[in-house]
Amino acid sequence: MRRIIIVLLVLAVAAVAAWRLGVGKSAETTSYRLVEVTQGDLFSVVAATGNLQPVTTVQVGTQVSGIIEDVLVDFNDYVKAGQVIARIDKTLLISAVSSSRAQLERVEAEQRHAEREHTRLSELHEQKMISDSEFNTAQYNLDASRAGVKGAKVDLERAERNLGYATITSPIDGIVVQRSIDPGQTVQASFSAPQLFQIAGDLAAMQILVSVDESDIGQIKVGQPVKFTVQAYADDNFTGTVRQVRLQSVTQENVVNYIAVVDVPNADQRLLPGMTASVEFIIEQVKDVMQVANAALRYRPDPATMTPIIERKRAEMQAKGGPAGAGADSARAGGRPAGQTGGMAAAGGANPHGGGAAGGLPANRGMLWFTDEDGKLDVMFVRTGITDGTSTEIRGREIAAGMQVIAGVSTSATPAAAASSPFQQTQQSRSGPPRPSGF
Repeated sequence: MRRIIIVLLVLAVAAVAAWRLGVGKSAETTSYRLVEVTQGDLFSVVAATGNLQPVTTVQVGTQVSGIIEDVLVDFNDYVKAGQVIARIDKTLLISAVSSSRAQLERVEAEQRHAEREHTRLSELHEQKMISDSEFNTAQYNLDASRAGVKGAKVDLERAERNLGYATITSPIDGIVVQRSIDPGQTVQASFSAPQLFQIAGDLAAMQILVSVDESDIGQIKVGQPVKFTVQAYADDNFTGTVRQVRLQSVTQENVVNYIAVVDVPNADQRLLPGMTASVEFIIEQVKDVMQVANAALRYRPDPATMTPIIERKRAEMQAKGGPAGAGADSARAGGRPAGQTGGMAAAGGANPHGGGAAGGLPANRGMLWFTDEDGKLDVMFVRTGITDGTSTEIRGREIAAGMQVIAGVSTSATPAAAASSPFQQTQQSRSGPPRPSGF
């Protein structure tokens, strides 16, 4: 009896020890992250940023100095060409006109005197009553007086023109987007014309100056369609057309960019000057095609799991008399140890999904992984088309909109044993991958 009790105690201690070692341990269960195959339009684009600007912008300045007497327009006011928008005090300018006019009258009087003197001395010179030197002096005085009259007329014209410049008018029809002066302010135009206003032309038509990287500029052409968004209307898409690709490059921090000018209609004038636009140049577009997230084309199981599945798929394709090249290539790539496949991707090295020749698939081929009705992994081979950087066009006989394919794996931990009692029986439920729809 004592021996039986000792054996039972030893078994109990072993059970408790095993239970304590098992508590906290977990077993990993694998679940798949699925994405849906969708149908719709797809665009291959080049993304860049730029700023909205009016097509025509004129900086209105002044060529004369003085005190601002009147400012007749404000921000956002619409103006017509020739409309008076500001005036400069004319007191000094009027005095300058009067002074120039008086100077002209004086030199005209000198000219008349010189003409009379020249006529008198000319008669005496013909009679040999004065020397040639005296006559030449009279001729010089006449010529100098005539030149003085011409100079005085120019000075008077300049003074009158400056008086006219004291009235600032709008050079174009447009809207005042900037006003830099206030009444009573003194402007000084001695060295450069100060900017008083900035007037934008018709805002119903605007442009975007887009900075495009040198690696993408070769894909930008005149007449190319463009779509863009602005932060003020994040849910709205706007359109435009490439009008010009400027040849002058701009280098910033050793990065070479080129400026593409995009014409933008703005009939409702929702777009404002200076807004930052996220621009997408449409390089290629397809309508109503099957597409899937790029993550699904990049997903690969581990080689030990992938190789037999691809071999089976290859055998099925050969049995049906279909092309088995893609399957064979994929099987050979799948049979390599991990790390030697070069990160096998759906499309080749020229395709944004990565991979390429090292992945064993041609540039326009891909693999999509899914689970069948029994929850087992399976694969389909597809042809890939254009991509917008997020989704890719796919083609294949097995593809249908709404299909669920694998884009990744998420791992979760579940307790390995119940923590209530080491002697309590546990039940473990098994669950396979979620069944996809459409298979």
